[in-house]
Amino acid sequence: MTIITPTKKRTKKLMGLHLYHFSKSNCSMRVRMVLEEKNIPWTSHHLDLRKAENVTEDYFKIHPKGLVPALIHDDVVHIESTEIINYLDEAFPSPHLTPASHEDKKRMSDSMNQATDNHIHVKTYMFAHQIGASMSKTEQELTMYRQLQANTELLEFHAENSSAEGLSENRITTATEILNDCFSNIEKQLGMQNWIASDSFSLADITWIPLYLTLNNAGFPFSDYPNILKWADTITSRPSFHKGITTWMDRF
Repeated sequence: MTIITPTKKRTKKLMGLHLYHFSKSNCSMRVRMVLEEKNIPWTSHHLDLRKAENVTEDYFKIHPKGLVPALIHDDVVHIESTEIINYLDEAFPSPHLTPASHEDKKRMSDSMNQATDNHIHVKTYMFAHQIGASMSKTEQELTMYRQLQANTELLEFHAENSSAEGLSENRITTATEILNDCFSNIEKQLGMQNWIASDSFSLADITWIPLYLTLNNAGFPFSDYPNILKWADTITSRPSFHKGITTWMDRF
């Protein structure tokens, strides 16, 4: 569990659940959907990544990478979306979103880790086909980002996206191939059962649905994956999807 001690001094403790998030962030969507699935009251701290509201000294004192989401529960800071939703499922066990069997739990964990490992590839596809130009940083913004950000992968990605040439064809091709491999495997799994990890809806499904949504909006060829389309239609009809994702997408 990734728990950090923030360096930001506050005049009062943040008790209850406080979420620092961005409306269109895949990782933020996961956490919001779990909160709504469990009907847990929470306080929103929305950061607009398009305006670089996360690239501030104050926020880096909360999240050392300046990423969203960051969850504060009774003044304890949790980061990394998959670990946050695992924490929420343990702390608020009704309804339980983890399968019962050891085999299904492992399948869920492996699937969630795969989604996390492919975050940069999802980001690459989305930037290349939809929002790259709008997320380009000025030299001044890049300079500030370098001063705050220690993650080499993120530094290289944003420098490349902000360059005159943009993201390289090699990066885009590699990302597309890897994503197709991932979704081919999920397609096979969904051909055998209704949900990714087991016969019950779980954190694995909540982890992947924002990636589907983001990539589908960016034109990813999901028509090649009929089982995934059926799975996505089922999830997007859930009240937690509407409250945790759709309403936030419409708001900003």
